[in-house]
Amino acid sequence: MTAFEELGMLPELGRAVDEMEWTLPTDIQSEGIPAILGGGDVLMAAETGSGKTGAFCLPVLQIVWESLRDSMLGKTHKSINWIDGRWSLNAYDRDESLAIDSNGLLCQSRDPKAWNGTRCNRGVVGKGKFYYEGTVTDDGLCRLGWSTAFATLDLGTDKNSFGYGGTGKKSYNKQFDNYGTSFTLSDIIGCMLDLDNKTIAFSKNGKYLGKAFDIPQTLVNTALYPAVVLKNAEILFNFGESAFKHLPEGYLAVCKAPPENLVTSPNGPSAEGPKKVAEPNAPACIIIEPTKELAEQTNNQLEKFRKYLKEPTIRNALVVGSIPMAEQLRIIMAGIDIITCTPGRLEDFIQSGKILLSNVRFFILDEADSLVSAKNHLPTIERIHAALPKMTALGERLQMIVCSATLHNFDVKKLADRMMHFPQWVDLKGQDSVPDTVHHVICKVDAKTDRMWIRLRPQDRIQTDGMHANDEIRPGSDYAETLSEGTKILKGEYVLKAIRQCNMDQGIIFCRTKLDCDNLERYLKFKAPDLTCVCLHGDRRPDERTRNLDSFKKGKVKFLICTDVAARGIDVKGIPFVINVTLPDEKANYLHRIGRVGRAERMGLAISLVSAHPEKVWYHKCSSRGMNCFNTALTTQRGCAIWYDEPKLLEDIEEHLGVTIQQIDTDFIVPVDDFDGKVVYGAKKTNQGPLYEGHAVQLSGAVAQLADLERSLQLSYLRMFMPPEKGKKEKY
Repeated sequence: MTAFEELGMLPELGRAVDEMEWTLPTDIQSEGIPAILGGGDVLMAAETGSGKTGAFCLPVLQIVWESLRDSMLGKTHKSINWIDGRWSLNAYDRDESLAIDSNGLLCQSRDPKAWNGTRCNRGVVGKGKFYYEGTVTDDGLCRLGWSTAFATLDLGTDKNSFGYGGTGKKSYNKQFDNYGTSFTLSDIIGCMLDLDNKTIAFSKNGKYLGKAFDIPQTLVNTALYPAVVLKNAEILFNFGESAFKHLPEGYLAVCKAPPENLVTSPNGPSAEGPKKVAEPNAPACIIIEPTKELAEQTNNQLEKFRKYLKEPTIRNALVVGSIPMAEQLRIIMAGIDIITCTPGRLEDFIQSGKILLSNVRFFILDEADSLVSAKNHLPTIERIHAALPKMTALGERLQMIVCSATLHNFDVKKLADRMMHFPQWVDLKGQDSVPDTVHHVICKVDAKTDRMWIRLRPQDRIQTDGMHANDEIRPGSDYAETLSEGTKILKGEYVLKAIRQCNMDQGIIFCRTKLDCDNLERYLKFKAPDLTCVCLHGDRRPDERTRNLDSFKKGKVKFLICTDVAARGIDVKGIPFVINVTLPDEKANYLHRIGRVGRAERMGLAISLVSAHPEKVWYHKCSSRGMNCFNTALTTQRGCAIWYDEPKLLEDIEEHLGVTIQQIDTDFIVPVDDFDGKVVYGAKKTNQGPLYEGHAVQLSGAVAQLADLERSLQLSYLRMFMPPEKGKKEKY
């Protein structure tokens, strides 16, 4: 049995990962796989390269395959709440933004503006007095009470439902009258239904509040169901399966209602089960990635994982913008179970009816912090989520999985509160920190003190971004525009200098804009043809991006010049060097970038070029997003430029990490004292022996003392519980 099988994985999946030389699950896989197999929504965060893709792909493949197998064998399922006779909240009879836990007793709504309601899966009718309790477990607004099966879920706003709210008012047919007192966190509300006298009443923490309603004659022979409506609140229900806190005399728990009084909700799964097999273009799982490259990477991993899953075979497809729609449509209509996609192309197929959402069981957002930060992606994701069925035809709840570099992103938290149901947090990232296999340093770029850029002929230096094409540049002056232009030229020289000095044979170079990437690529090809390089950014054709990334991964080219797109989970391992030509404007992206190096215990060096003076850069807000835009005025003057303050960005990064990043001179000689005096970047840390030996010597005294204490403790235990026999001496 492989280590992955011990997590509950199928032997076929265990065999596939074993062939990939995945001997042991990573931390995120050990935590995430059981959580997803358990059926709940999951939020996962871990370091880049920690195995997040496997953490969600493996359990999803298993569940989808098992469902397909059961369907092939003719097995049917029903929700547990409909086959075991338990009273519970009805997952089939609720507003979409209201969450119900797996036991059917706890409900939650995190929508701060809208009311969201649900009813029980059973009701009572006829004669008798019935009772249930609701405990407020998270403060917010709520109303509890009774409702018919066809009333609005907004309890107390029509003629078929009766509610008592936390503001101390009773409600019926949108009429809100003072009743009892307000209630809040930890209060227990008793809901009493007296069918003999045709009345409804409530209690608070055992105190009877008096009759609230007379049941209208039109509803006397209509079943009434426990009901609730919430606004940013949470309530735990007790229908009598466990002891009540305040059961009033003469009342019976609803769960003990006699069979003749019991009614099952009509709002549930069909008694005959699903009417038809899912359509071929109705996937069971949708995985959304922020970029085409990430989608391809995840789809390739799925191909490897599913290698031995046969009878039935899982069909996965890639749905991204670079593939002709006709080709994708042919694959989709042939049948798909899992699609990996980018948001735009997925929505195109959904809106045209080419992809159906009726069978979706898993909705997965990978690199969610990148998805939610893109203004055009978030509305698309919200529209897709709103269109997804929250329960499948087999009674299975939609399961949502969110993977992110960090769960502390405000937008990710907001998305989780809005879309996810009681998510389990698997946060192995914690406080951001730099791995000990990454040596990261900065080099100040000071165009005021290093005048080398002045002496360079235009044809021998890097082409800059044109920001100062219309400015009067005066070499030797301290004008801001002059120093800004000098910084741009020096950075090109420093990149080449760092590569030569550090003997970089492979690395990733991050630039701030696509134009900067293109300019640096041309410069390196002109000045150093031996330093083969390619670009990766959004303006390159999809096939070119794929080809360039593949060439870099296979070692055909030495350097990949890119924007932050490559910092988002692209699988490039063992990279020894990273150069940041410009610091990122988001401090979290600094870790994403330097996280490209130092993986798998291999040492890595990350060098960041930091301008000592503000640099004027493009910040396009125009409709063309920079296409043929030459407006160098500041954004405050309706232009497309800003002053980029790298010293401030460096300060923010250091504060975020809680460290002062080591600074090196412009000769790019990197001290290696902290790395035991001898480092081969890209190689594994193998020189740890002397360090461990030194620790062993220091700890030897403490270890000996601990052994003595252990012996003394054992002797004391033996003397206390095993006294020697009379006439015999201790032989310890």
